[in-house]
Amino acid sequence: MAPEATPQNAVVRFFERIGSMAQGLFEEVGRFFYILHSTLYWTFHRPFDGAQWLRQMVRVGVDSLPVVGLTAMFTGMVMALQTYRGFERFHAEGFVGSVVSLSLTRELAPVLTALMLAGRIGSSLAAELGTMRVTEQIDALYAMATEPLHYLVVPRVAATTLMLPPLVALADGLGIFGGYAVSVGLLGANPVIYWEKTFQFLDLNDVFSGLIKAGVFGLILSVTGCAKGFFTTGGAEGVGRATTAAVVMSSVVILLSDFFLTKILF
Repeated sequence: MAPEATPQNAVVRFFERIGSMAQGLFEEVGRFFYILHSTLYWTFHRPFDGAQWLRQMVRVGVDSLPVVGLTAMFTGMVMALQTYRGFERFHAEGFVGSVVSLSLTRELAPVLTALMLAGRIGSSLAAELGTMRVTEQIDALYAMATEPLHYLVVPRVAATTLMLPPLVALADGLGIFGGYAVSVGLLGANPVIYWEKTFQFLDLNDVFSGLIKAGVFGLILSVTGCAKGFFTTGGAEGVGRATTAAVVMSSVVILLSDFFLTKILF
């Protein structure tokens, strides 16, 4: 017989759900830091598989150029279009270049690039490692006395962390160019004033802070994707859940960490 529904049972079930959610959260945090610690440990141990590192860097960096470039360019174009129409109301069109350059280098380029790669690379990492886990390929590596974290995780995390800053630097340039194209080519702004205002208030700290954010975001999304994939259970359905969870979790953590990085860097 089913237990009688009483207020006491409802309270018990409520606290059980709260406990299960807390336990799941702590497990996810523990897995993240386990993968992070193991990656840092094995990164400096031989053998160093340079070919695998290069393959992953091409996959993360070169193959992501189209989506990152289009995202950054159209973001700069939209920023210029919106700010020009707004500044036109009080005759401050000359500062459009300053707004576009500062917004992109400080915030938009690193965050949008990281979110795009969370969907493209984070999901791929979770799917790959999750498939290896449910098909017992990772167990086979243990049987051959090969550390899976060293062989599988380290190249993927290192490549993503190293390639995010160059991608963000490219996104900065393309976004500023997109803003220039809209302001000067479409709206008729003075090109000399646009470039002068673009660099008048932009200093190296703005650029470097965005690149630092990019490296941290790359580490977060790669470790999250690898953690979700490495600890996948439940067969093909589990791989699908891990892939979705990797994208959602890495995106949320990127946005949360962005606030604290901004507070520290500025």
